[in-house]
Amino acid sequence: MNPDDPTSDPRLQSVVAAHPYSLLFATISGAHLYGFPSTDSDFDLRGVHLLPSDKLLGLEVTDETLTHEQIIGGLEVDLVTHDARKFFRLMLKKNGYVLEQIFSPLVVHAMQPQFETLRDIARRCITRHHVHHYQGFAQNQWKLFEKDHPRRVKPLLYVYRVLLTGIHLMHVGEVEANLVTLNEGEFHLRHVEELVARKRAGAEQGILADDDIAFHEGEFHRLMGELEAAAERSQLPELPAGYADLNALLLSLRAVGH
Repeated sequence: MNPDDPTSDPRLQSVVAAHPYSLLFATISGAHLYGFPSTDSDFDLRGVHLLPSDKLLGLEVTDETLTHEQIIGGLEVDLVTHDARKFFRLMLKKNGYVLEQIFSPLVVHAMQPQFETLRDIARRCITRHHVHHYQGFAQNQWKLFEKDHPRRVKPLLYVYRVLLTGIHLMHVGEVEANLVTLNEGEFHLRHVEELVARKRAGAEQGILADDDIAFHEGEFHRLMGELEAAAERSQLPELPAGYADLNALLLSLRAVGH
């Protein structure tokens, strides 16, 4: 498998092909999307499926979210998909996570041209209030890092990834989840570069010294302040503009699925 382009790996393709429902898309998330996978990192696949009418018209709607974990050919794969209606509703909220799935450049499967239509609509769903997603996400990741003993590089990288993604989103209205890309293009934080190198080197380089903790705590608070300031200056709209187009896309997808 090409580590720079894992999307064509037949093991990932087979997992996606075995999904019980038609898929609008499946993309790679997690450490591979964020730019700091280890050689033993598992693959997190995220996407959208289309429920058939018999699952939608009864008294109960089932299978709105499906989770499947397996090891195939030595590769650990975690696939999570939502039905399109549930996923589209999440897009209309301040949910940065679903936007990152849509804009992941690591596309394992996509129904075309519907997937590109979805991406076009998603750009109009981005608002200034997505800052709240990244503020809460960063705080939660920092709490996880504080509870981690010994203190490892991986949870700390997740803190930086969330903060830099949020700041960049507020600055330019673009979803970029790759920490390496963000750091090289905009932030130029030497300590982030060093942390990524240590994470990629393996577990033996993955433990932080106690002397490092105070520095990273200071950086956490500094970047949280920068995220808040970026939101205050942001020219992003207050409300998403994609409701009608998402509704039309959903209706057309239901027709395709049947």
